[in-house]
Amino acid sequence: MTIDTILYEINGGQSGIALMGDGRLKELEFVNGNRAAEGNVYLGKVVRKLDLAHQKVGFFVDIADNREAFLNADEYGLKDLNISEGQSIVVQVAQEQRAEKGAKVVRAVQLVGEHIVYCPYRLTVEASSRIEDKQTLDEYKEKVLENTTGQEGWILRTSSVEVPFDVIAREMEELRNTYDSLRIKARNAKAPALLYARENPLFEHIKRHGESLRKIILNSRNVESELKEKFGDKYEVEIVSEPFDKYGVEDAISEALQKTVKLPSGGRVIIEETKACVAVDVDSGDDKGHGSISHLNEEAAYEIARQIRLRNLSGKILIDFAGSSEYKFLKPVIEILEQELAKDSNKSRVMGLSKAGMVEILRVRRRPTLSDLMTEECETCQGTGRVAR
Repeated sequence: MTIDTILYEINGGQSGIALMGDGRLKELEFVNGNRAAEGNVYLGKVVRKLDLAHQKVGFFVDIADNREAFLNADEYGLKDLNISEGQSIVVQVAQEQRAEKGAKVVRAVQLVGEHIVYCPYRLTVEASSRIEDKQTLDEYKEKVLENTTGQEGWILRTSSVEVPFDVIAREMEELRNTYDSLRIKARNAKAPALLYARENPLFEHIKRHGESLRKIILNSRNVESELKEKFGDKYEVEIVSEPFDKYGVEDAISEALQKTVKLPSGGRVIIEETKACVAVDVDSGDDKGHGSISHLNEEAAYEIARQIRLRNLSGKILIDFAGSSEYKFLKPVIEILEQELAKDSNKSRVMGLSKAGMVEILRVRRRPTLSDLMTEECETCQGTGRVAR
């Protein structure tokens, strides 16, 4: 996924980020300044205990986010902690609130740097599976271990092997100091309280797409100053009063909220979001692809990967491609999905073909879907899209 332009628009307490490539919208993110963002760290207050299946328990935690957040007490490495109602605990948002559900939080705080992730609750040095330079990776792992102090763990990000190790070492010290400051805040704060706020996601996207990025379009002079301070004159910056409207993002959002996506050949992709899963159907429609089901499915696979990122679809995604459901016919489209979703910043796995002949994808749920953000359930049809006769 090549991104050459980023649009950033602030409206009141909400900001929107649109990632563009070749004049087409590829990905969207909306940030509500009044909501707990993924990565934020809070001193929360345990409100009540919840009994779960298989003798497991969870807790609802007040982090001043409109809805109580959920903490799974069976979290790896922390399940033996004695947590009680009324207790103040440090938690990090792992999944933002969506629809009728509150945020999900964890006790195992992770601070994400540009090249490395600090994990104070771990005792291991791990690395991104996308790193191809294994020799440099092994050298850096050894050096990270040498620079580790006390009980702490680290994860080397994909970009880590592209910079000298002294850059990594400085970042390790900065993240360690940030965590120490966070702990001092927690001792003096009264729950619920924000201890650490995630960096502006705009800067994260700029770093992630730095190689292909050429232009950033904003509606804020303050953010322009921050960009100049962080990145100098590396990118062309343009100030526009309403970037989303001028560059067609509003229209693209309207299209992305529709169930049906038309394909260039005349076929169509139908996307249904349910509470249990996302169901996707590929239909030949008015297909003008010379009757080639293979061409239709391959075209649909590229579009489905784009729609998954654009709509931020997550959880279990089931795809019913056109024609035969035999593996030998669907192998090319599975490979396209794997290739395209490998570029996704959210962890996605193409699980393969189910016994029912559907391609199954699992995608980590981190933020609300576009539909959750922009719409609400109809009181008349209760989300079915149908009304009584």
